[in-house]
Amino acid sequence: MSTEPEPATEDTAHAVDTGPETPGTAEPAGAASEARPDEPAGDGGEAAAQVSEVEAELAAQRIERERIERRKAEKQGPIDAGGKLSGSAADLLAAVRAVESGEKPAATVFGTPEPTRRPAPEPVRPPRPAPPEHSAAPAGPAGAAPETVQSVRRVLAEGGAPEGLATQTAALLGEGAQDALREDPWLLLRVAGVRPEQADGFARALLGAECGPDDERRGRAVTVWLLEQAALAGHTALELPRLTATLAQRGVPDPDAAVQSTLAEGEALAFQDALEETGARREGEQDEEGEEGEERPVRVLIGLERYALAEESLADGLARLVNSAPKQDGSAADWEQAAASAQGSAAELIRAVAGHGLVLHTGGEASLAEPAALLRTAHALGLRAWAAAPGPLGRDRFAALLGAAPAEPPSSGPKAPAAVTVTGLLTGAEGPGRDADGALDLDLLVVVDAPQLDVEAGALLAESLPDGARLVLAGDPAVLWSVGPGRVFADLLAARVCPQIASRRPDPGPLGELVSGIGIGELGQVEAPGKEVVIVPVRDAGEAVHRTVQLVADSVPRAIGVPAEETQVITPGHGGAAGTRVLNAALKERLNPGPGRFGGFDPGDRVVHTPAPGRVLPGRVVTADAEGLHLSCAGETVIVPRDRVEGSVRHGWALTAHQALGGRWPAAVVVLPGDAVQALSRPWIYTAFGRAARHLSVVHGVEQALPRAVAEIPAKPRTTRLPRLLAPQTPTTD
Repeated sequence: MSTEPEPATEDTAHAVDTGPETPGTAEPAGAASEARPDEPAGDGGEAAAQVSEVEAELAAQRIERERIERRKAEKQGPIDAGGKLSGSAADLLAAVRAVESGEKPAATVFGTPEPTRRPAPEPVRPPRPAPPEHSAAPAGPAGAAPETVQSVRRVLAEGGAPEGLATQTAALLGEGAQDALREDPWLLLRVAGVRPEQADGFARALLGAECGPDDERRGRAVTVWLLEQAALAGHTALELPRLTATLAQRGVPDPDAAVQSTLAEGEALAFQDALEETGARREGEQDEEGEEGEERPVRVLIGLERYALAEESLADGLARLVNSAPKQDGSAADWEQAAASAQGSAAELIRAVAGHGLVLHTGGEASLAEPAALLRTAHALGLRAWAAAPGPLGRDRFAALLGAAPAEPPSSGPKAPAAVTVTGLLTGAEGPGRDADGALDLDLLVVVDAPQLDVEAGALLAESLPDGARLVLAGDPAVLWSVGPGRVFADLLAARVCPQIASRRPDPGPLGELVSGIGIGELGQVEAPGKEVVIVPVRDAGEAVHRTVQLVADSVPRAIGVPAEETQVITPGHGGAAGTRVLNAALKERLNPGPGRFGGFDPGDRVVHTPAPGRVLPGRVVTADAEGLHLSCAGETVIVPRDRVEGSVRHGWALTAHQALGGRWPAAVVVLPGDAVQALSRPWIYTAFGRAARHLSVVHGVEQALPRAVAEIPAKPRTTRLPRLLAPQTPTTD
């Protein structure tokens, strides 16, 4: 590994971080006045019948809301339980059941939960989402009436809150928002970027002496806020003790009562999961004397309904795939002949897919050749085979490997295997469209970059597949997990409910050797005769910014032959002395100087556009006019309305590692300033270093923190329910 201060830089991105280690979609405001809307920004597009990025995302969200409503209507029994509870945990579960039966429980309700689970002796086809309408009208909630916004503005001013929050607050609370705010000022905490201390100040100004930390309304609002923050960190639910402890830290005097009130109002759900215990008897088992065995311990989880039901839908959909025989397209002999002509683990993948509805495939960048070979085989056998990636970066990367352009809008079927985005596939903007039953019109779907799938996207995909279809989830398990809640790919690997094919195809060259070592916790020296890896030591953040600009603009183009526009800078967070904001300002000044008269942007600026939470589109500024900022993103024209530019467009020369997921660039410059130590982990470093295809420069200011993070700091754990939801519905494989 060279240490001379020469070249560097690479990749770009996919999903936005809100700071070190905390993925999100817009940076959190430090004060209420800095809060930004998190609703999707408007997309422009070529005016015709094609659904724009924003409309596609909104349509997918509408489908998700309708699906959740269906599931709510279907849920007749009590919450699944794994054993008996006592004390406050029993109270909480009793509260949930009372709510489900239509009653609001008293302050304390005692009861014994029934240890029943929903059996799944055979797969049942869940209702399929209806195909989205290709209308130009957005499918999200309509904006509030001007008079409502004005009334909310007056209430905000009275409570000392920024009047700029009026539009967003009115849209969230709907008609009568001003009266709802007066009755419950802590509803302001639902607005993106507002923090509990800011909502407390607003409540004190409106309620005066009536305002207190023990107010039931405050307890509910802070509980929901904490669950939303947990979702931003990737959890689909929180364990009850952790939630109550955090509520106490937030100044809630009676955390148990706050959680119970939240459950009673239907703003969250409670669940029991049986815990594995060595030597413990199963419930109902009897010992030799005929006495009932000891009950297994359980954990109580509290989660927002949106993510809880999505995770249940995902488990149901995956169980259907696992338990169903795939459609027999092509004879067994044809599949075996195709496998015999493949090499190594590609043959294993083809054989596994021939006989199973769900297959997992793991490996690094080079291993993508194996799903590509599978798609070609399936297409040759007459299957309607498609590939999908969570974002356009991954789609275009895999399409290039297939030797095909990204798929056009729905057609009778691809002439050859084609790649689409997950959102485009689900909304019908890309791919095969849907059949008469509302299912995706395909036989095989390969999802690459599968670790980026969150529970909501995963649930929509699983429910949208027709009976007899095959699903292959392919990805590198060592990269950062999804921006949205859940860890779908990792949970499935741990659950072992379907075949898992591990690629034996290593990533080549010094970069492949370096990244592979990081994946197993070793940061070793590698021989880089062609300056494939260069370390650039720096003393402070100012020097890090200076050296980064020098690398992108001069050293890498001169020494490596990679131009600045093909080099991606990656840094741990947006803030700090060497975060994306500072680096992008310095890179713009050097690479595309201008007055920034269009909301801080000029034609030619490299940007990332966030059309909806959790999705990032890389692009460039084309121009601006009365309609808004015109961008070119993934080959399409996007128009961002002027009032959405600040909240949904950033400069894109420098990205976070989450934003860069799914992409690879000829060169990458990874910036590690001294204030980034707390953000470093093995998955972060693996992801950032792995974005480089030909050359990697590391602007190194963290000293021994880098090898320590690789060796000792794994991924932050996420609390999810998917493995336990799958367990009673699927057999476990070896």
